[in-house]
Amino acid sequence: MSADETARWNQISRRLTVPFHADGIISQFDGYEQLAEFEADAYRTRYANIGRLDLILAAEGDTPNNYRLSKQADVLMLFYLLSAEELRNIFDRLGYPLTPGTIRATVDFYTARTSHGSTLSRVVHAWVNARADRHQAWTLFTEALQADLADTQGGTTREGVHLGAMAGTVDLVLRCFAGLETRDDLLWLHPVLPPELSRAEFSILYKGQQVKVELSSRLARLRLRMCNSAPIDVYVEGQRTTMHPGDVLETPIRPANPQHQQTRPG
Repeated sequence: MSADETARWNQISRRLTVPFHADGIISQFDGYEQLAEFEADAYRTRYANIGRLDLILAAEGDTPNNYRLSKQADVLMLFYLLSAEELRNIFDRLGYPLTPGTIRATVDFYTARTSHGSTLSRVVHAWVNARADRHQAWTLFTEALQADLADTQGGTTREGVHLGAMAGTVDLVLRCFAGLETRDDLLWLHPVLPPELSRAEFSILYKGQQVKVELSSRLARLRLRMCNSAPIDVYVEGQRTTMHPGDVLETPIRPANPQHQQTRPG
């Protein structure tokens, strides 16, 4: 790429438009706020499962495009893929403010208007709510686990299991609830287990070192097996430590702060 091209893309990256509702909520698209509200309660009374509202409305000669309604996570994918800090930096670059209040209001707005017609949708919503609404996150997590066990979409499992949703639930436990991440040449751990999940244990391979992680609501314990691998650096609950083969590290877990909106580790 030439210098002119990179300069042009740099300019474009600072001039993208982000539409907002009048109350500051990030809009799905320009004009979304003018769409009609959908009477979800009335449809829940008529149909046991309204996950596939696209099909229900099509049978009635209608379409979800007429309403403030989403089949699956759309705007909230922002908070699934990027941390609050990363999003604030991007919005600052574009010239828009992004406050914790805006994030929470946006999450609440779209949570109330999503039918979860995709099995991956609950994975995303559970992640986004994991720090601020832990009960809601757990409910969505368990519903995601049931997708194929209970064939919650009414017959789709016989056509093939939802492997992405299965992997997503495992990812939720490891990277979201346990706060597991690798960056800056460190193994990071910032656990916030849902109240319903009293313990979690798993093993990972990091830089040739097998690390067993044991979590409870109050304590994080890391165990390294004896081997010939080099020491590793870990960052647990704000504390950096170098661990050697055979070491055991125990760190108290700080209570969760419901006012701290962090949608992705880091």
